[in-house]
Amino acid sequence: METGLFSGSVHIGIIYHPPQNYPLYIRSVPTENELKFHYTVHTSLDVVDEKISAMGKAMVDQRELYLGLLYPTEDYKVYGYVTNSKVKFVMVVDSSNTALRDNEIRSMFRKLHNSYTDIMCNPFYNPGDRIHSRAFDNMVNSMMMQVC
Repeated sequence: METGLFSGSVHIGIIYHPPQNYPLYIRSVPTENELKFHYTVHTSLDVVDEKISAMGKAMVDQRELYLGLLYPTEDYKVYGYVTNSKVKFVMVVDSSNTALRDNEIRSMFRKLHNSYTDIMCNPFYNPGDRIHSRAFDNMVNSMMMQVC
């Protein structure tokens, strides 16, 4: 793998629930490695599914949606979050970003989930369609700029 591939970068993906597992929303900063990020998000879905099945009933009882660090690599860290409706959120951040703590990542996922819920409450949005919302884009961009 190329060194510094995700240097100073953050990537967010929202993936529709199984069995489809297609992206509802993808955002990368910077955008030049978006295809590589797409691949990273889809390969992390297996880890998300493993964590969900390992937690099993305990996750349902505790209502813990944050999955934490899915896996680290030399260049980046992949974090996961799953909603009650099995929509998966994946965040990839640069490994060199040591200022970012677990509770901050959790907070960012909650903020993302709240904005996603606002989209779902829109009567003109069809569940399963790609997300095209200026307000959602602005929230994601501001959140990503805080990380970079």
